Amino acid sequence: MSDIDRIFNVLFLCTGNSARSIMSECALNREGKGRFRGYSAGSHPTGSVNPYALDLMTRQNFPVEGLRSKNWDEFAKPDSPPLDFVFTVCDNAAGEVCPIWPGQPITAHWGVPDPAAVTGSDAEIKSAFFDAFRQLNNRINIFVNLPLDRLDRLALQRRVKEIGQS
Repeated sequence: MSDIDRIFNVLFLCTGNSARSIMSECALNREGKGRFRGYSAGSHPTGSVNPYALDLMTRQNFPVEGLRSKNWDEFAKPDSPPLDFVFTVCDNAAGEVCPIWPGQPITAHWGVPDPAAVTGSDAEIKSAFFDAFRQLNNRINIFVNLPLDRLDRLALQRRVKEIGQS
C-alpha cells in the first residue's frame, strides 16, 4: 500500500482529554475524509467530556457517540493502533514526558488556550469553545491538505510544526 492509499492515525493529546483534544479528534475524523483516523487522550484524563465541547460538536453535526476521556497509556500498548502523528493541543501536555509511542510518530505542538478554563457567562464560555474549535479545525484543514506523498520525514516534521504556529 502506498502512502496515498493508506490511512494515517493521528493522536491528539491534552491533559484532561475533555475539550480541545476531543474536538480535534472529531474535526480530523470529518475533515480527513477517511484518509486520516483521529484519536484523543490525556495525561490526566478528567473521565468525562466537557459538556460545552459536546454541545458544540453536536451543534456542528459531528457524531459524538463513543467520545470519552481516556488515558494516553491506551495508545502506548503494543496492540494500540500504530500512530503516524501525535499533536499536543495544550501547553501542559506539551511539557510532560510522553509515553514512548510505537512506530516513532511525527510530533508537533498545536497549543490553543483552554476554553474549559474560561469563566463568565454561558455565552462567553461558548464563544471560547468555538474559538478553540475554529483554530484547531483550521490547523486540521491545513494538515489534511499537505502533500504527504511528496514530503520526506524532515520536511513533513517542519510543516506540521509550522501549522502549530499558525
